Amino acid sequence: MNDISLDDEIEVRTGQIKLHTPEDFDGMRKAGQLAASCLDMLTEHVKPGVTTLSLDELVREYMLDHGGTPATVGYRGYRHSSCISLNHVICHGIPGSKVLKNGDIMNIDVTVIVDGWHGDTSRMFYAGEPKVKARRLVDTTYDAMMAGINSVKPGSTLRDIGRAIQTLAESEGFSVVRDFCGHGLGRVFHDSPNVVHYAEYKDRWGNVHQADDTELKTGMFFTVEPMINDGKPDVKLLKDGWTAVSRDKSLSAQFEHSIGVTEDGVELFTKSPKGLDKPPY
Repeated sequence: MNDISLDDEIEVRTGQIKLHTPEDFDGMRKAGQLAASCLDMLTEHVKPGVTTLSLDELVREYMLDHGGTPATVGYRGYRHSSCISLNHVICHGIPGSKVLKNGDIMNIDVTVIVDGWHGDTSRMFYAGEPKVKARRLVDTTYDAMMAGINSVKPGSTLRDIGRAIQTLAESEGFSVVRDFCGHGLGRVFHDSPNVVHYAEYKDRWGNVHQADDTELKTGMFFTVEPMINDGKPDVKLLKDGWTAVSRDKSLSAQFEHSIGVTEDGVELFTKSPKGLDKPPY
């Protein structure tokens, strides 16, 4: 689950980026693999005719049955075990009575707590057969996330991650959402650093915004979770206070991994145990 804003997480943010131990990596592997296997479980259930609430119930049951706790239940008043974001919903879609239709694309975002550690991941899913352009958006979003992750190593920077993502997404004619970001995590859900998915951009007033150039160090844990739009990057937040949609109602896609910086590169904590990291499954 991506950070709800770029500023305050009063109860968890320390302002300092934590550097973790080898034992901490063990905890994150266990949490990350449960989150990933939960999404693996969903692949056979996402199809036309089912409701997003029924999928959320499957997520809750799976986590509890496998020794985990849904981190999102009760988080800032949120009541569900996942976020399910369909079509032009960018993130934080609330599960409900919505019935999936043939051609729908959706992001399913789950976070589980195992022994105090958070496993946070999301993937895109198809209900039936999506249109060619929707498939291309989903494929590009996955490739952009992986380009960002593959840039991670000690000595590189947060801005390098954003540059890799932005360059790939924009080369395919898509836009990178700027209002939400990845985040540090571990024994807390959202922590420093913020991980934006661009290197820089110019706003409507001509001001240039650049990503943080903080150097990456061994032991950092954070998520990489770009949101890519088929149209413009502008966001509208709905009245429920959670659901973020593309202002121009263009399709949006997102993938997310929780990762750790190692001595020689990066470890993906949330890689699919079954190799189901992107559709079609």
